[in-house]
Amino acid sequence: MKLLLVEDDAELVRQLRPALKKAGYVVEHADNGVDAEFIASEEDFDGIILDLGLPQKSGLEVLKSWRVAKKNTPVVILTARDSWQEKVDGLKAGADDYIGKPFHVEELLARLEAVLRRRFGQTDNSLKYRSLVLDLDTQCVTLTDQRPSVQLTAIEFRLLRYLMTYPGKILSKTMLSEHIYEEE
Repeated sequence: MKLLLVEDDAELVRQLRPALKKAGYVVEHADNGVDAEFIASEEDFDGIILDLGLPQKSGLEVLKSWRVAKKNTPVVILTARDSWQEKVDGLKAGADDYIGKPFHVEELLARLEAVLRRRFGQTDNSLKYRSLVLDLDTQCVTLTDQRPSVQLTAIEFRLLRYLMTYPGKILSKTMLSEHIYEEE
């Protein structure tokens, strides 16, 4: 799964990137609203983590422009602005969830997973296709009629998760490489 992390705090980005990568995400980063708006219009993302207090263009303006352009990528707002009115404004602008800073990385990951599950019509933290079951928490795969499960490498997990998220669809080499690998 490919995420866009829109955050201008370099230290927070250094902390979040490894945690997101460990959870099986490929992460691209933008540190201002103008770049974030452009990158999301040019590339496909499975989810976006968006700060509101960005230089050049506010996160709320960026979110509104994505929604006007019919960009329906799930967005989790992660910001220091956490008054009830700002939360309401963010959700009404089209955010799927809202987390105030300070926060726990585990909560961000859990909320992100929940938003992505809803997008793909899942109810639990595993993907199932025929007799194959992929546990998103443990990053293990199991055939429903066999044990034990197999622990996947990071790339194996990202590839299988992406394929199982879009069952029956033809996925191009470009689509696969963009959603599985960190680099070009």
